[in-house]
Amino acid sequence: MSAKTRYALIAALLLAPLPAVAVQPSEVMKDPALEHRARDISEGLRCLVCQNQSIDDSDAPLAKDLRLLVRDRLAKGDSDAQVRDYVVARYGEFVLLRPVFALHTLILWLTPALAVLLGLFGLWRLSRRRTTSSARSLSPAEEAEVAALLRRE
Repeated sequence: MSAKTRYALIAALLLAPLPAVAVQPSEVMKDPALEHRARDISEGLRCLVCQNQSIDDSDAPLAKDLRLLVRDRLAKGDSDAQVRDYVVARYGEFVLLRPVFALHTLILWLTPALAVLLGLFGLWRLSRRRTTSSARSLSPAEEAEVAALLRRE
């Protein structure tokens, strides 16, 4: 392997774990504080095309539109909560990468805990069943039958 290839491989391995950021230089706001707020908001918004990426990580045109919308709302003076509320009102709660904890999302938040509890309960029941069945002793009639069988052999 040549030195060039080796260095290219090392560079690729070092850069591989870094997240891809799709924010274009033309989208970056001049004010660093506003840009930081825009990035914080964008990290919590789902790309509606990719669905498992934030709009900051997605190259989809809709994600770019959402990034620009967030920056536009911040430039107009909206607070972070107002920007999030505006995007949620326009696209629905699905746009949030982390769903809100509310009555209508309670099953979403409680299902993992209920699944773990049901699994633990099932394991406990299984262990109780095994200990009670293995601890059972033979009745005197069964002991006599076993002894008679053993004498025949």
